[in-house]
Order: sequence, then C-alpha cells, then structure tokens
Amino acid sequence: MDFAPHPQDAVFRQEARAWLAAHLVGDFAAAAATGGPGSEHECVDDRRAWERELGRDGWIGIGWDSAAYGNRTATLTQQIVWAEEYARLRAPARVGHIGENLLAPTLLAHGSREQRDRHLPPVARGETLWCQGYSEPDAGSDLAAVRTAAVRDPGAGGAYRVTGQKIWTSLARDADWCFVLARTGRGSRRHHGLSFLLVPMDQPGRVEVRPIRQMSGTSEFNEVFFDGAHAEPEPVGGEGEGWAVAMDLLALERGVSTLVQQIGFAAELDRVVRAAVSTGAAADPVLRARLVGQWAELRTMRWNALHTLGTTGDPGAPSVAKLLWGGWHRRLGELAVEVRGAAGAVGPQDWSPGEPYVLDEAQRLFLFTRSDTIYGGSDEIQRNIIAERVLGLPREPR
Repeated sequence: MDFAPHPQDAVFRQEARAWLAAHLVGDFAAAAATGGPGSEHECVDDRRAWERELGRDGWIGIGWDSAAYGNRTATLTQQIVWAEEYARLRAPARVGHIGENLLAPTLLAHGSREQRDRHLPPVARGETLWCQGYSEPDAGSDLAAVRTAAVRDPGAGGAYRVTGQKIWTSLARDADWCFVLARTGRGSRRHHGLSFLLVPMDQPGRVEVRPIRQMSGTSEFNEVFFDGAHAEPEPVGGEGEGWAVAMDLLALERGVSTLVQQIGFAAELDRVVRAAVSTGAAADPVLRARLVGQWAELRTMRWNALHTLGTTGDPGAPSVAKLLWGGWHRRLGELAVEVRGAAGAVGPQDWSPGEPYVLDEAQRLFLFTRSDTIYGGSDEIQRNIIAERVLGLPREPR
C-alpha cells in the first residue's frame, strides 16, 4: 500500500483544515477536546449538535467508498489526512463513531439493500447514534459464550423479541439504536446459532440502561437489560450468521480509527512530557528514558497501523494492535501521575471535606487506563488469538 503524499491529498488537507476552522466556533469551540476516554459525559448535547454539523457537509462516512448516502468519498490517505486535521484542531470527541466506523461498514458488507437505505442516511447526517451490544457478565473476552436470546414474534410481523443483559456498553445512554449479538438458535452453543440484530433503544419497560460508575468517578460504560425488546425482523447477514458478522465488525475497530486514537495519544504524551519538564522529573535519566520509550513505541504503533491498513485477511493484526496500544496507554497513565511526584496523588488544593472529589486530567488518565488492557478483549485473550490463529499453537484447554 502506498502511503506517500499525493498532490490531491494536499488540496484535501487544506479543504478539511479550512472547514474545521470555520465551524469550530461558539459552542463547538467550547466543546473542543471534550468527550475523550473516561470523559464521555462531557458536552454531550453540543457534541450531538456537532455530529449534525459534520453530517450537513458530508464529513461523516468518508471511508464508506460510496456517496450514495449523502456523504463525501475519500481515499485511504485522505481519510488519514482528515483524522490528522480533526485531531490537530482538537475537535470534539465523536459520539457517532460507532455508527459511522463499525455499523456502517458492516451493513455495507453484510446488510441488505433495505437495511443500508434505512440506517445509513441518518448516520451520515449525524442524526442517529448507535451502541454495541456484545459483552455480557459471563461473555466478555469469550464472546462466543453470549446467552442473550431472541425469538421470533409472529404477532409482530416476525420481529424478534430480545431478552438478556449486555455490559460495558459505551454510549448506551445516548444511543438511539444498538446492534446486538444474540442467540437465535434454540439450544445452540458457542459460535453457532448467533444472529446480529438491530434494536431500537427507545423502548420504555423493555430496554433499561444502568450506568456503571468507575473508579475515575465517571460512567462511560453501562449495563443494558433487554426484557422482550423488539428487534428488526431481518438479522444482518442472515439468521445464524452473527458470529461471522461480529468478527468482521471487530476487525474494523483497528482501521483508520486506530490512527485517530494515536493522534490523541500523542497529545497526551506531549502533556506528560511538559509536566515532567516543569516539575524537574525529566532530569531523572531513568524516567527520561521511559518517556523516550513511550515516544518510540508510539511511532512504531503508527507504522504498524499503516502497514495493517495495506493488508487484508491477517487474523492476528487486530490482536497485535490491541496489545500494543492497551499496554502503552496504561504505562502513559502511570507516568502522568509519576512525573508530578507527591502532587499527583492528591486532589485540588481548594478541595473541602464533604464536597465531590474532583480528579485532575492526569489522575483521570491514570485511573481510566487501568482498564485499557481489559476492555475490548483482554491482553490474555489477544495473546491466545495470536498463538492459535497465527502461530498455529495448540488451543488452550477449556
């Protein structure tokens, strides 16, 4: 894959930069850089409005390779350019990324024409938000153990009724729809009998969302309970094909969005380095070497992500990417508080007993990144995937 700059990329960069500069004003400017990991609660209304602003000018879905849904199209290098400019200007964290980057490509690959025509235009306009219903209390990294079940309801035109519990569901409180991996094959086990269902979230009494309060004090993740909730009658990819569809979707999480994530990581690393210089911690040669190591590893992750974008069918690529960034980000969180010395372990100086305890940016980064090596598939599961599917080693005994 050729990632060298092309003349048209420079034109595209200027267009993207000019559009962002012209539109990141007012409430959107106030919401700049809000809503990152551990801070999804910030400026939700403004960020939803920002999605509609992006959608009005076609900036959602530029990687769909189709302009049929009101979006622009862009080459892979131009998608990277857009991600770089978006991060450079610290535009608000996207609340629509699950619909744009996960659901939409899945529908383009596996969905029917009716599903694409119904669901992609409102995603492209920034009007509809989605969440992902995969993990369960006993089926996290081992996704094939899901027990949420769905049965046909003849009285509802053949629609499914979904019953079960999902957990660690990001953006569930704000989402309009959820794509749910559920067991439609009665008595089925493991990878068999699963279907990929589309479920509207606005079903009072049938869909309940409970925020999960984390040790960072925020509630980015949620539990979702389905009690006979209505799902569309047509599973994506067909009934019983949910496992193949779900695996293809998970591979999408390591695409261009990985590069967007790394741009955010670079900004966080820069803040940690500046803190180390201001506190004098950078004078410690051991700590300074760790900071340099973080910089070098981030560059390595970028080149690995670019290489992955130029390859297809590598079963280990998603797992390698997850292992790299999960451990890297966790170590950065540790450095963020370490470079500040004792001050990194205490709250704000004006805090009074009885008031809510407010974490600063570095402390929130430290606490949230403790989960990076667990959510989205734990490090242990990623290593098993690499060992079994890439290296051909014996499967782990169950």
